[in-house]
Amino acid sequence: MTISVGLFAENKTSHLETIVLGSGCFWGAEKGYESLVGVYDAVSGYSDGYGIRPSYREITKFKNKFNDNNYAEVVEVTFNRQVVSLESILQYFYEQHDPTQLNRQGNDIGTQYRSIILYNDESQRETITKVTNEFQELLLTAGYGKIQTQIKPLDRFYKAEEYHQDYIEKNPNGYCPDHSTGVVFNKSKIPAIDNTILKQGKYILVIDSEDYCPYCEKFKKDVANNYQGNIPLIYRTSRELSGLSIKTPTWATPTIVFIEDGEEQFSYQGYMEPELFYKALGKFKLGNSEAYEVAFNQGTDSRFCKEYQIFKNTPDGIFVDKLSGAPLFDTRDRFVSRSGWLSFTAPVPNATYELPDNSYGMKRTEVKSISSNIHLGHVFDDGPNGMPRYCINATVLEFIAREDIKNS
Repeated sequence: MTISVGLFAENKTSHLETIVLGSGCFWGAEKGYESLVGVYDAVSGYSDGYGIRPSYREITKFKNKFNDNNYAEVVEVTFNRQVVSLESILQYFYEQHDPTQLNRQGNDIGTQYRSIILYNDESQRETITKVTNEFQELLLTAGYGKIQTQIKPLDRFYKAEEYHQDYIEKNPNGYCPDHSTGVVFNKSKIPAIDNTILKQGKYILVIDSEDYCPYCEKFKKDVANNYQGNIPLIYRTSRELSGLSIKTPTWATPTIVFIEDGEEQFSYQGYMEPELFYKALGKFKLGNSEAYEVAFNQGTDSRFCKEYQIFKNTPDGIFVDKLSGAPLFDTRDRFVSRSGWLSFTAPVPNATYELPDNSYGMKRTEVKSISSNIHLGHVFDDGPNGMPRYCINATVLEFIAREDIKNS
């Protein structure tokens, strides 16, 4: 993918420079370099091997992935040195992976995942040596070991298969890998985070990327930006989790962690589609309750249940989805049907959808929440004055007084 920058006009091509960098799987690395201002192009490929064909199929074979002659997964980064320096590119390279790991990055194991820098000339080599020595000192101070990054002159770069190029962009349901150590050249980049608030009560913790991650952005667009539930949704990066008991590896972004009193209850790595998110939230918030049975197994509240008794005479306000917090029904549309379930003549516009329900030998119309996809109840044609009767389970609702909505 080419990123347009004003200085990249044809008469400025003399300012373009390339460097070949390997830091584990090239999918996430390629996307990361493309997000940097001043980077003209980033291409996934193979380099520093011999005796085998430079292809994904060959380098991942068991007989090759532990041989020193195997090709490394690398990215050819083309940048405008008038916009971004090689030193800055190299600092980003070291900060975004763990160069102290030998022939691996996280769960990716094999010589093709080795950390490597392949330079074009002596000037690049000198800059590489300088930046590497600086980062080694920072790593030692932080308790890490020796840098394992290989530094060699570039022999030849082989472009990877087309399906590997812009792989993350082409595959929207996944995660962006983050194997960084947390050590950075400029410590002011990492703000101090106080997680005390997360040690009491329930929270939804989203482990986000410090850089652009399309899967994180997709999760925000599809789920987080529309979420209005009363369990707070909090963002942190993998470097901002001090004081919390997180069992799941945090190298995949996004990772959604459901925590209670500072401890992980369960989690999900990668992009989480809305229906899956709300089912997990249902487990987290509702447990093995009647409300969960109603929401996800099309159950029905007990007639005149406790929640019905609470909600049947509430003051002016809105009933919201118990999980998403989205408005569903208005007290202005509520009426007493004496059925033992909450009854309304209409839902909030664009809040619900309906579909046929022929279970138990009956022909009914089911009502579901658009935001969370949970089961709400059924709609019948016997409401007052010829209007519908939305027969809704109280256990999957929460109430917000209109006065509180105005003041929020």
